[in-house]
Amino acid sequence: MRDPDGLIARAGVRGDPDRDQHFLVDDRVLDRLPTYVAEIDADTSHLLEIGGGTGALTDRLLAMGDEDDEVTVVERDRDLAAFLREEFADEIDAGQLTVIEGDALEVALPDFTASVSNLPYGVSSEITFRLLPEKRPLVLMFQQEFAERMVAEPGTPEYGRLSVSTQHYADAELVESIPKEAFSPPPAVRSAVVRLVPRDPDYAVDDEEFFLRFVKALFTQRRKTIRNGIRNTAHISGLEEPDAVVEAADEEILQKRAGAMAPAEFAALAQLAADVSAVGEGQ
Repeated sequence: MRDPDGLIARAGVRGDPDRDQHFLVDDRVLDRLPTYVAEIDADTSHLLEIGGGTGALTDRLLAMGDEDDEVTVVERDRDLAAFLREEFADEIDAGQLTVIEGDALEVALPDFTASVSNLPYGVSSEITFRLLPEKRPLVLMFQQEFAERMVAEPGTPEYGRLSVSTQHYADAELVESIPKEAFSPPPAVRSAVVRLVPRDPDYAVDDEEFFLRFVKALFTQRRKTIRNGIRNTAHISGLEEPDAVVEAADEEILQKRAGAMAPAEFAALAQLAADVSAVGEGQ
């Protein structure tokens, strides 16, 4: 395996916190990351890495596969993308690696089978919710607090919109916490690795976009009852007749608060809301 510090030295770069650049340099963590996708027997024939940096994780992902397997790296930094193309020239020539220079929120993504990535923290939420609808196994690194919110259960302080939205797409498991010292330069907070295994939810929604917007709306007033939340957030959810929803909903649900609502309860209420009220675009 290539030495992480050696890669940084050859690239002639230093991590820049102002640009969300924290290079993972702990060999033990780097070696473990690919195992989290291997443990679930995921198809690793085409791995996607977002934010390749200097290629320390890229190197490990390439080592996972057979000769016919592929890794695609998306790197937005022009200099780092150029370095990856130089450092891994042999793997690129062999058809094992593709380097895409660009913003992971804008470039066309390949038809990948799984993703293992140390995400740029500033856009980790947006990237995650671009990847989740692809229904592929994901092993992603986040700030610890963000990761804890992704996997939180109803009734806990961490449970919120992020928890419901994440678990709508996948089973989410926090598999490892990472100390700040594993990075160069060290970030201000600890990090954590989350494994996301795609699955269909145990409920049905006719309009997924409205469902997610409805969840977002109710969590903006998480201290209010669901009754008041429905009425106060119609501008966000897009409900044109919130009072009709309140009249149709079960009283036990209306007395709850968003933090106590399981995803299936949100789904049932969103379906009821769409059935009894016209729905606009909302916010």
